[in-house]
Amino acid sequence: MRIEQTRRRLAKLRDEGLVDRITLPQAGRTRVWFPTGYGVQVACEWPELRGYRPPKKVSDRTAVRLRAGHGLTVTETALAFLQDARRYGDLCRPLDWIPEVHHPIGSGEAVIPDALLYYRRGPEGGEGPMLRAFVEVDRATMGPERLAAKIGGYARLHSYVPVPVGRPRQPFMEPLEESWRRRYPLFPRLLFVLDNTGPVGIETRITALRAAATDLALADFPQEVPILAASLVDLLHNGPCAPVWRPVQNPDQQVAWHKP
Repeated sequence: MRIEQTRRRLAKLRDEGLVDRITLPQAGRTRVWFPTGYGVQVACEWPELRGYRPPKKVSDRTAVRLRAGHGLTVTETALAFLQDARRYGDLCRPLDWIPEVHHPIGSGEAVIPDALLYYRRGPEGGEGPMLRAFVEVDRATMGPERLAAKIGGYARLHSYVPVPVGRPRQPFMEPLEESWRRRYPLFPRLLFVLDNTGPVGIETRITALRAAATDLALADFPQEVPILAASLVDLLHNGPCAPVWRPVQNPDQQVAWHKP
């Protein structure tokens, strides 16, 4: 019944020009739904998404088709967190998983995680801590070193201080601060979700992540920000809140992502 209701609602949104769909040639003729340009414009007016900068090609049919596999895996990861929140009585809703949030780091470059996750421990209205995480979903479509290089990008974001243009600094002005502090009280922890490879591939990628995290050029970033990795298989089988995450600096350990 719920599936039929969802189909009817999607069909109604399509009639209104807010969403469209493609059919994948494989995977059982799976239909993939995506927002139209008009749909993106409307959604960005929601208070929850105000100021959100959507990906440039989010409404392009060809781009959606090429990225469908990755997009479906990211969605599967999101659902795992939402289901775990319900299981434990925590607060995490669909709009608490925001894909591809743009974070400038200067010189025209930016860090764009696959998703930004908001997760509050305890029920709505409670006093549980609000946790935030940058989530990177890897489907083994790039080499381990390229994956590990993303840690360097997050380290740059952690230390990036925008320089005001056209205004000389005065001695009495307040010190400049890192740009991420305008959005987050604490820098979000960094979660790597590994998929589409076997146990050996998982170990190879975690080894590369560990090497990147121990690079002296990153300064204190790995000490100040938890960097964890887990396989999607473990997340789906045990739930993201289970101790299935391996700190990349101490990969022999297994911890829960939401614990201090």
